[in-house]
Amino acid sequence: MKPFFVVGTRPEIVKMSPVIHECERRGIEYYLLHTGQHYTETLSESFFVDMGLREPDKNLNIGSGSQAEQTAKALIGIEKELLRETPSFVAVEGDTNAVMSGALAAVKLHIPLAHVEAGLRSYDKRMPEEYNRRLTDHASDYLFAPTERSADILRQEHVMGEIFVTGNTVIDALETILPRARKRKIPVAGLKAGSFALMTLHRAENVDDKATLEGLVDGLISLDTKIVFPAHPRTVARLNEFGLMSLLRSGGSIEVIEPLGYLDFLRLMDMCSYVITDSGGIQEEVTAPSLNKRVFVLRVTTERPEAVESGHAVVVGVDPTRFPAMIRDGVDSGLHPSRPCPYGSGDAAKRIMDILIDRL
Repeated sequence: MKPFFVVGTRPEIVKMSPVIHECERRGIEYYLLHTGQHYTETLSESFFVDMGLREPDKNLNIGSGSQAEQTAKALIGIEKELLRETPSFVAVEGDTNAVMSGALAAVKLHIPLAHVEAGLRSYDKRMPEEYNRRLTDHASDYLFAPTERSADILRQEHVMGEIFVTGNTVIDALETILPRARKRKIPVAGLKAGSFALMTLHRAENVDDKATLEGLVDGLISLDTKIVFPAHPRTVARLNEFGLMSLLRSGGSIEVIEPLGYLDFLRLMDMCSYVITDSGGIQEEVTAPSLNKRVFVLRVTTERPEAVESGHAVVVGVDPTRFPAMIRDGVDSGLHPSRPCPYGSGDAAKRIMDILIDRL
C-alpha cells in the first residue's frame, strides 16, 4: 500500500496529520503533496512542524490566484506526480481547491479516491467550498463522514462510493497536541485567560465584498470587548483596499496580529473566553473535550449543524444591526459545562486506516 496525501491549506494539514501519523505507526510508506495554496510560513510551513509532519515530497507552490487558476495549477501538478508515483489511493480532506484538484486528478487516472470529512453541506451557493465538497463526494470511492448526519446526506444524494462514519480527525489532532500548546509562551503580551475573545475572518463572501466587510467591522467595534484577531493575508489586503483597517483599529479594542502557527493559535483558543469566526474547522475544534468553548459564527449558514445542536456554536449572521446583540446575549446566557463533543472520541484516523487496509 502506498497512500498519496494531498493538502493545500493549514486546516487540511491539521486534519490529515492524524491519518499520516497512523500510516507511520503502521510502517506504511506514503507520498505527501502540498499544493501551496497557503504559502506563508505561518500559513503553511510552521503547521507541518507543529503537527510533527516531515516536509512534503512535493510543494507545487501555486500561491494565490483566482479559483480557476488555483484549481488548474494544482490539477496539472498533482497529475504529474500521480503518473510518476502510481499510488494505491489518493486521500484528500475537506473542501478546498486542493481537494477538488486532487479528486479530479485521481478519478481521471482511475486511482481510488478517499475523502476525509465527507458529507458536509452548507447549501450556500455563494461558497466555492460547497461545490468543491459536493463534487469530491460524488467522485470518491471511500467517503469518511464525521457524523451520522453527514452520512445520511451522502446516502440521500446517492453517492457511488462506500460511506463510513468515523468521527472527525480534527478531534484526534487537537486532543493530541493541546497539552504541548498549553506549555508554550503566550504569543500576545499582556493577555490573561478569559479576558478576551479570539477572532478569525477570511471567507470570500465576507471579506471580498466591501459592504459586507464594512458592516462586520462596524458590528465588531460595537461589541466594545477585547478581541485578538490573527488576520489572514487576504483579509488584511481587503481591509486596506477598502480603507477599513484604520476604522477596525480605531476603537482600540481589536488587536490585529500576524497569523499564528497552530500551537500558538491553540494556546489563545484555550485561553479566550469565546471565539468569533467564519471558519468551518474552528466550529469543530471548539467541541473537543479538552477545549469545550463557545463559538459565534459570522455566516448565515453552517455545514457544521452538529456543533450548533451540541451548544458549542451559534450562527449569528453578518448583519451589523443584529449579530453584536446575538453575541452579547449568548455570552450573558452562560454555557453548559458538560456539552458533549459531536465529532467522535479521537480515534477517527485509526478507523479510516483500518477501513482502507481492509478494502485495498
